[in-house]
Amino acid sequence: MTLVEKVEAPVGHQAAPADAATGETRCQFVFAARCPDRPGVVHAVTKFLLDQGCNIKEHQQFDDPVRGVVHLRTAFTGSPRLTRRGLEQDFSSIAEQFGMSYSFHDPTPPRLMVMVSKSGHCLNDLIFRWRAGGLGGEIALVVSNHDDLRPMAEAAGLPYLHIPVTAETKDGAERQLLALVEEHRIDLVVLARYMQILSDDLCRALAGRAINIHHSFLPGFKGARPYHQAYARGVKLVGATAHYVTADLDEGPIIEQEVIRVDHTHDPRALATVGQDAEALALSRAVRWHCEHRVVLDGASTVVFR
Repeated sequence: MTLVEKVEAPVGHQAAPADAATGETRCQFVFAARCPDRPGVVHAVTKFLLDQGCNIKEHQQFDDPVRGVVHLRTAFTGSPRLTRRGLEQDFSSIAEQFGMSYSFHDPTPPRLMVMVSKSGHCLNDLIFRWRAGGLGGEIALVVSNHDDLRPMAEAAGLPYLHIPVTAETKDGAERQLLALVEEHRIDLVVLARYMQILSDDLCRALAGRAINIHHSFLPGFKGARPYHQAYARGVKLVGATAHYVTADLDEGPIIEQEVIRVDHTHDPRALATVGQDAEALALSRAVRWHCEHRVVLDGASTVVFR
């Protein structure tokens, strides 16, 4: 059984308004959890938040009858004196009682590192949404193995680092990437059409905090000039898949997919344009949902509370 209850509009990362009774400015937090499905789970969570003086703004849950587990996401407001670590520590005994894996997230927007090559449609879309306040996170810098998109990034006031990658320099380049993640306190790496295969070691180091986008036709076309292949076969659907990065190339847990219908009037150039639209849409949604802590990893799959 699936239960989705939205008490109010979805909560982002902005500061909550002042409490009407106390005048105190309240902060917005998100709680996410997974545990075996049993009576009392939701009551334990809501009672804990009530005892902390918190106010639930949005609650969603998914009871998975196949795996016998329940997934929860609860957005709430609380006193600015509350901290993520304090909440996690105080909740630990309840989590142990229910065999629960859980996390609390404070209002700090996640910091993003966007990685690109030569195609700029996804970067342009991410920058637009970031500047409009609709991305859910803060773009800290842009990294590329080419210099082509420097003007786009720097026009938005973003640092642009050019890290060339060859077979001989790949190991050093990846060490430099990890150093940038540490230096800039990056929470999420976004591969926005970054056309380099990451090593297994780097994929493991970024597990659960790197999102990739790739085209996904029905049927699929691999290799060079995929849109020309699609045109030659008379494809009727163009799509894109945003997923977490794993060592299995383009096979990580899927967060979002976008499909757009096309027909015989679409030549390879038109198909490429439609494909870029699909890629930008799927990627931006995946990034926003991750930043809003709406994505719960569940093995090779995900639960997404939209």
